[in-house]
Amino acid sequence: MSRIERCFKALRSDGRKALVPYISAGDPTAQQTLELMHGLVEAGADLIELGVPFSDPMADGPVVQKAAERALAGGMTLAGVLALVSEFRASNSSVPVVLMGYLNPIECMGYQAFAAAAATAGVDGVLIVDLPPEEARDWLDALSARDLDPIFLLSPTTSPARIERICADARGYVYYVSLKGVTGAAHLDTDAVARQVATIRALTDLPVGVGFGISDPQSAKAVASVADAVVVGSAIVSRIEAHAGEPKRMMTEVCGLVSAMRSEMDMIE
Repeated sequence: MSRIERCFKALRSDGRKALVPYISAGDPTAQQTLELMHGLVEAGADLIELGVPFSDPMADGPVVQKAAERALAGGMTLAGVLALVSEFRASNSSVPVVLMGYLNPIECMGYQAFAAAAATAGVDGVLIVDLPPEEARDWLDALSARDLDPIFLLSPTTSPARIERICADARGYVYYVSLKGVTGAAHLDTDAVARQVATIRALTDLPVGVGFGISDPQSAKAVASVADAVVVGSAIVSRIEAHAGEPKRMMTEVCGLVSAMRSEMDMIE
């Protein structure tokens, strides 16, 4: 059983939902990313999505795009991201870490080489935004050989037939993009999310995480009431950007938001 599976199993037994913060590796610095990872866990994160900076992040809105640009300007690389995970694992062996990014850097490293390095570092799953499962057989084989979970996206326009097809290859959980748009978009419709999550659950036993458009404790609670996991990205990354020059305040602001979300989510009856 993978760390991700154990995480969701434990949460289900406690009647709780997963809180999954996203941060971009290397923003504002590698050391601060590591400190943020530990701080997020202390604030109530159950799983961490760690962004791999890329120069053309097509699924991301301006907030996360700028974070990637800052990280790349600071010298962050795919190898550097894996080194961060390895450092995190030196003192945390339980919280799952999922890398989220784009195909190009991984393809340059090579699927087998990446999977081996990721497993050694302590990565648990990988979400590649621009690699559809229809073109992912070699990728899936490489991950499977190293017991890494492939995470896939589902969207409001994904048909039931394709949901079933995608979920057949996914492991760990599936990530439902709640909006037609990029990260950081607004206008979250929780009733529509609830309907689509019900459709997904009828087609897979995998946990369903929901992201995009979750910006405050109230929206986190609303989504947690219908999904298995709440993924929060731009709301966190925007606080990192706003307070990048004040490390202590940045940590307070980011962890305060995550802690407030955790508290609201735990109030679901």
